[in-house]
Amino acid sequence: MKYIVVLGDGMADEPIEALGGKTPLEYANTPNLDELSKLSEIGMVHTIPDGMKPGSDTANLAVLGYDPRKYYSGRSPLEALSIGVPMKDTDIALRCNVVTLSEEEPFEEKIIIDHSSSEISTRDCGILLKAVADELQDETYQFYVGTSYRHCLIWNHGKVLELTQPHDVLGQTIGQYLPRDEKLRAMMKRSYEILVNHPINIERKKQGLNPANCCWFWGAGTRPKLSSFKEKTGKRGMMVSAVDLLKGIAVGAGMGVALVEGATGGLHTNYEGKAMAAVKAVTEQGYDFAYIHVEAPDEMGHQGSVERKVQAIESLDGKVIGTVVEQMRKRGEDFRLLVLPDHPTPIRVRTHTSDSVPYLLYDSTCPQKRDWYYNEAQGRASGNVVPVGYTLIDHFLQLS
Repeated sequence: MKYIVVLGDGMADEPIEALGGKTPLEYANTPNLDELSKLSEIGMVHTIPDGMKPGSDTANLAVLGYDPRKYYSGRSPLEALSIGVPMKDTDIALRCNVVTLSEEEPFEEKIIIDHSSSEISTRDCGILLKAVADELQDETYQFYVGTSYRHCLIWNHGKVLELTQPHDVLGQTIGQYLPRDEKLRAMMKRSYEILVNHPINIERKKQGLNPANCCWFWGAGTRPKLSSFKEKTGKRGMMVSAVDLLKGIAVGAGMGVALVEGATGGLHTNYEGKAMAAVKAVTEQGYDFAYIHVEAPDEMGHQGSVERKVQAIESLDGKVIGTVVEQMRKRGEDFRLLVLPDHPTPIRVRTHTSDSVPYLLYDSTCPQKRDWYYNEAQGRASGNVVPVGYTLIDHFLQLS
């Protein structure tokens, strides 16, 4: 038996008037999910432990079977693992987004316009980050290039501070959300001064793209200590994701990490390539388990775009789930498929919430006959509830 998870980041939502009172998951054209839902177990799972912030870090740890209360030490350290940052036990890792701020007001009165700077390329953002690092980097603060707008700052002998996620305050004045630490605050302000008139940003504005004009620090944490996924589950696992956070979780858990050309974490990522990487992992490369993480629904939720969130879900259905099911059946492999979001990212609030999310569990060896569809409402109506998110993996892997 082979096991594949398809994780649509932030895919769950609330009913939206513009969609006739349906959620994006209900509204989207998803023929593959429609077919599978008639043959699968459907239910709801609570991935975010009560009292913890609803993040992709805690939620994906839970989906992979790790109790976030035990294993979570901050988001940025997980991302640091994925890009090979040599963290010491005394280091603090911080996420360094390169964001778009408005440019007319004094710094503290600026508004955060875009947490992803129009999904800037890694190449361009790496050049911008180097310009910042050339002036601000020293023995205490070290910058590391990640992916797209997502980068890392290592603070030697630093402190774990409460810092605000930029996507939580889109459209708001930044002053009250800046770090209380004077040095970090000053570095953010200086990064704006360095980047605002950088040639790359001048060119981006000419092209109608948002400039990547300020570093934003958040997600502070210490070096993570995850147990081995193989030892915990008996399964050899492969991670397929364009996002450093997920790659970092995989590295910490001793899983393989697939590198897929054209996988960006954006709306136009290489969906089919990710699906095929998972299929090849479990049919040709000796892996038992593959985890396909698709970031696009979450990004579109943060952008507040109903149309593009629906498009992301339809791409996940047609290009990921459709490819996985077709290829596994074609190759004659018995498999179990788990489809779910990690958390909701409702269009209404443009950030994560802690609500439970719907899951679909399909087993090719014993398809069920049901009269339901995969969405939030029918997940609730099913009566199947997993109140502790990190226990779902044992049910999926048939360990309990």
